Amino acid sequence: VMVWLRRCTHYLFIVVVAVNSTLLTINAGDYIFYTDWAWTSFTVFSISQTLMLAVGATYYLTFTGVPGTATYYGLIMTVYTWVAKGAWFALGYPYDFIVTPIWLPSATLLDLAYWATKRNKHSLILFGGVLVGMSLPLFNMVNLITVADPLETAFKYPRPTLPPYMTPIEPQVGKFYNSPVALGAGAGAVLSVTFTALGCKLNTWTYRWMAA
Repeated sequence: VMVWLRRCTHYLFIVVVAVNSTLLTINAGDYIFYTDWAWTSFTVFSISQTLMLAVGATYYLTFTGVPGTATYYGLIMTVYTWVAKGAWFALGYPYDFIVTPIWLPSATLLDLAYWATKRNKHSLILFGGVLVGMSLPLFNMVNLITVADPLETAFKYPRPTLPPYMTPIEPQVGKFYNSPVALGAGAGAVLSVTFTALGCKLNTWTYRWMAA
């Protein structure tokens, strides 16, 4: 019975965590819609994405104990987001303007940290957390740079949820010292260690709950 319970709980938790992680970051690629505060939103979203990826992937990784599951978790989040971004395309937004956050490389770094340290949980927290926090803003900025004419498109297609009087008129630059990647990576490198530790702790709590 316990084996059955653990397996069912395992899959249930993975689906719940992955779906909620995606829901909480579903618009995290829409930095350019916030034209007045694009770089500020990029930095804030970078931290939120780091949180959801690090907690969920670490939880999944330490639950299975198999390096590679963090990447698989990142893939789940990516596919869910692709599906959700289809709504933007259905609303008439050009395909090359829909930005899907890049989680996979950072999740793979988490796997590598776990594998290279022979599944040492503390090394995973320290090294994996720092790698995720520093890499995610970098990958997402590269992702954002590939968007064709972002400002022009943003003004042509204002975000539908914004009333007309809130649509930005003059884009502001220079927020956060012109370096959203540096700020996001700096904050992420510190915070993601805590996020990764939380993922490990969630795993411990889950096992205790199932064993009760």
